[in-house]
Amino acid sequence: MNSWKQLFSNNILWISILAWFIAQSLKVIITLITVRKLDIKRFVGSGGMPSSHSAFVVSLAVSIGETQGYNSPMFALAATFAMIVMYDAAGVRRAAGKQAAVLNDILAQLQSKRGVSDKKLKELIGHTPIEVIIGALLGILIAKLAF
Repeated sequence: MNSWKQLFSNNILWISILAWFIAQSLKVIITLITVRKLDIKRFVGSGGMPSSHSAFVVSLAVSIGETQGYNSPMFALAATFAMIVMYDAAGVRRAAGKQAAVLNDILAQLQSKRGVSDKKLKELIGHTPIEVIIGALLGILIAKLAF
């Protein structure tokens, strides 16, 4: 079987991509409902509810568990990978977002006193723990529905 055919027939990969797609679509819908604004940039942006990172890696792990067994080395690898990604999404990236917010406040104060660049840092780069949990649950649901 050639490489392209193998890639396009990899159900685990496509289920994970579907989980990401649904999570990103939900961000647009949630923004539309809560802010009453259609913000298509939310589809490709990071941060927000639910965590598409979590949905992607958890659906990957569950799909591997369903096909290879939950006691397989591949599931252990995927589950460990998922935990690292979720920890990063809620920990390191969230802290970086908070730091960006503080720096943006400092920048605003400096701008009011003299001419300083008005380019702001991206603040919405991490997730709250609940966004990560909801993303993980979404990933589980999508993978379980697929298998």
